[in-house]
Parts: sequence; C-alpha cells; structure tokens
Amino acid sequence: MILLDGKSLAEAMIDSMKAEAKRLKPTLCVIRVGHNSASLVYIRNKRIACERAGIRFDERDFPASITQAELIREIENVNHDSAINGVIVQLPLPDSIDVPAIIRSIDPIKDVDGFQAYNLGKTMLSTEFEDLPPATALGVMKLLDHYDIALQGKEVVVVGNSNIAGKPITVMMMNRSATVTNCNRSTKNLAEHTLRADILIVAVGHPNLITATMVKKGVTVVDVGINRMPNGKLCGDVDFENVSKKAAFISPVPGGVGPMTVAALILNTVNATRLQKHPVQKKTHSSPYSTFA
Repeated sequence: MILLDGKSLAEAMIDSMKAEAKRLKPTLCVIRVGHNSASLVYIRNKRIACERAGIRFDERDFPASITQAELIREIENVNHDSAINGVIVQLPLPDSIDVPAIIRSIDPIKDVDGFQAYNLGKTMLSTEFEDLPPATALGVMKLLDHYDIALQGKEVVVVGNSNIAGKPITVMMMNRSATVTNCNRSTKNLAEHTLRADILIVAVGHPNLITATMVKKGVTVVDVGINRMPNGKLCGDVDFENVSKKAAFISPVPGGVGPMTVAALILNTVNATRLQKHPVQKKTHSSPYSTFA
C-alpha cells in the first residue's frame, strides 16, 4: 500500500509557485462572517499557505448580523478593487444569508474557490477550459497526477454529488476519459458500485462509510471527507485502517486531500492573477497548470 501524501505534495506545490507569485504579486482576499471555529482554522491554513508562497493575504471580517445586501456590497467593492486578484467567501454563512446569491456576486475571474457557475460550466467543456476549477477537485487531480495514477479508461466511482467536490470531480474525471459512476446518499446497494471501482473517491461527510468489504483488492482510494468524532479526532469517509489493507493507494485523513485543497487554492490564485494581468495568454489552450506540471 502506498500512502497518497497530500501534505508533502501540497508543500512542494506551494514552494514551486514562489517565483511566479514574486513576479505577479497576487493578493488573496478572504471574507469571513461571524466566528465559526472551523472557519477560523481553515482561514489560518490559507494564510499560512499564502505566506509560504509569497502571496499577500487580505482578511476582512464581518459580524454575523451583517445583512445579505451589505455583504454583497462588500463583495462588489472587492470585485472592483484592482489590487485584489482572488476572492473567497468562507463558508458556512449565517442562515439569514443565501449562499448561492453570495457566490453569484463574486467576479468569476477572481473566484479562486471555483464555485461560480461560469467557472463550473467551463470545467465541463474539457481540460483546456479548467481555468479556475473547484479547489478540492483540482487538488484531487494533482494528487493522482503526482503518483502517476492513470485515469484513461479506468472505472472510477465517485461517492458524493456536491457542487464543491463530487460533481466537479466527476466532470474532471470524464474530461480525462475515465468511465465514471456517480453515487449519492440515495444510491441503493452502494457496495455493488464501489466494488467495481479501480479508483474510488468518497466525499459525503459520513464517517467510515466505506468499509473493507466494499472495495476490491488493488483499488486506489481518495478520501475527501473530514469528520470530527466525539473524542475530538478527525476521520474520513473511509475506514482507513481496514480499507488500507486492500488498497494499492489510499489518502489519509488528515494529511491527504485537505492540504491539497489549500495548495490548489493557491494555484488558482496565481492563475487568476495571470489571467487578469496577461489576458491574451488565456486563449493559448496550453495547460493552465504548467506551474506545477
């Protein structure tokens, strides 16, 4: 069994972007509403990654009482600020705010999370149009690329259909000529699907959903889920201890996809800045991710 070490790869990816960041001088703006403890951890990790890459980090904090209209005005101010190249609105948001409306208000060329409909739609076309894909999906692809795990013609099963992970991962796998099955919480006889998988990607937020009896020997497993258990420990959607005994490759939680999502976010920030400052390069149709080939 080979561990898909996202932590080490993410650090290498971020280090590889230092020269380009020095040349382009990107700024990433993170907008936070309220004081969600998990959000504070995620934002800290993004700040650390920006500092490592040499990217300016601009955090803007607002009270949970902010109205939706006020928050959209703040986002529009950032959209029009030429000194800011990437914008993230940290989720979750208070129940009083409509998340889709907030995502729609972000300028697509500054949408480094890759949540905007324009960027999601482009991702569906082909690898050549994956300019700013969702960061988690991009992180999964870079992890598989690094370990030379071929996708073309492989049986890929994605468990999860969120706009953040499951759907874009499914589409990006299709872009790479994999044969893809997408499952969700309503899928009947889930094991019938997962047992066929050459590559199994799980992103549902259900602790230890995938057990050893649900995978075949030699499978590659990418665990996107991250769940905090009552004892405070983190675990994924896969029973790592037992599934790892059958897998050829498997990602851990923590230390797998999580760091890769942050690295992909930094990569999107660099690429967004390049597209803003050198728009003519956008039409070359060479790989937009040549920074870390």
